[in-house]
Amino acid sequence: MSFSPKRVTLLGSTGSIGTQALEVLRAQPGRFTVTALSAQSNAELLVAQAREFRPAAVVIGDERKYPAVQAALASQPETEVLTGAAALAEVAGRSDADVVLTAMVGYAGLLPTVRAIQAGKNIALANKETLVVAGQLITELVKQHGVQLLPVDSEHSAIFQCLVGEEQNPIEKIVLTASGGPFRGRDRAALAQVTKAQALKHPNWDMGAKITIDSASLMNKGLEVIEAKWLFGLRNDQIEVVVHPQSIIHSLVQFEDGSLKAQLGLPDMKLPIQYALGYPQRLPNSFPRFRFLDFPQLTFEPADTSTFRNLALAFEAMRQAGNAPCVLNAANEVAVAAFLQDKIGFLEMSEVVESSLARVSYLAAPTLDDYVQTDAETRRVAQELVRF
Repeated sequence: MSFSPKRVTLLGSTGSIGTQALEVLRAQPGRFTVTALSAQSNAELLVAQAREFRPAAVVIGDERKYPAVQAALASQPETEVLTGAAALAEVAGRSDADVVLTAMVGYAGLLPTVRAIQAGKNIALANKETLVVAGQLITELVKQHGVQLLPVDSEHSAIFQCLVGEEQNPIEKIVLTASGGPFRGRDRAALAQVTKAQALKHPNWDMGAKITIDSASLMNKGLEVIEAKWLFGLRNDQIEVVVHPQSIIHSLVQFEDGSLKAQLGLPDMKLPIQYALGYPQRLPNSFPRFRFLDFPQLTFEPADTSTFRNLALAFEAMRQAGNAPCVLNAANEVAVAAFLQDKIGFLEMSEVVESSLARVSYLAAPTLDDYVQTDAETRRVAQELVRF
């Protein structure tokens, strides 16, 4: 059976998800072509990727790096070199892609994702912040333009996979699993002494610096809770978080008859990336296989929201709704950056987020412009709190 290769635009190609996505595409010759790549500042790797995959366009976000990228790709006339946020949004909406994989980190992924949806592109969503910041707006746009929103996060991919074939069966609840991070079981006194180097060592997953810190503070799980609400049309009380240190069960769905379905596998992001890009097909691969006898015990415990305040703050922001999750996300991005620069301690990240939620103007029904303004206001407030 002949088929046309699926055309992929990859936003954030030099980060952890982006490089693993290109590994997936590289291992599936003839099934995919790359139409565009983007990076914020890693010009050298972006050039190497462009030379290998020969996309129609590349975007370097940092305008200072544009001359170097343009010069390096001057002998590759089929690849247009662009720079800046406006160019990124424009490329995201181009007609030469079937699916846009949004692998950018943080709030920066919102506007390109909006543009891609408006252009009728299916979205493979690795940028959870898009739904955290503007979940209602994004889900309305997805319905309006008739596109698919395919989750790439391992937990949301697990839920999505469990729901295939269950369209007529209402969800009673979902259970998001969390590894608990490198500091599972520690009290607040111990967390006060945590160093950046310790926080960057995740026990199970190999990820970029920002998401690794978020995982250590449980903010990543909080963001995933909000993302799940919008992806699967859930009420706040239908989402539960359970700590599962082995990271083998990636999440579960409970139906109205009490049955639970789970998706299991080794902690490897290439599997959910491939599932999203290949959907509805499951593509063969040579990824390592899970063996039960290698994991004779799978354990579970409650999430400690009193010690790890970020998870509780995320649930509260979800309950407040409006622009509160946007505030949560922006304040957290500032706080994580400050922690990575040794300007604040580990526990102070939660304090910055909580104070920002109290100080930033609340809007019950924000527009896209309101989200942009909320993000900017929150960053000003949070930066004052961390004394940038």
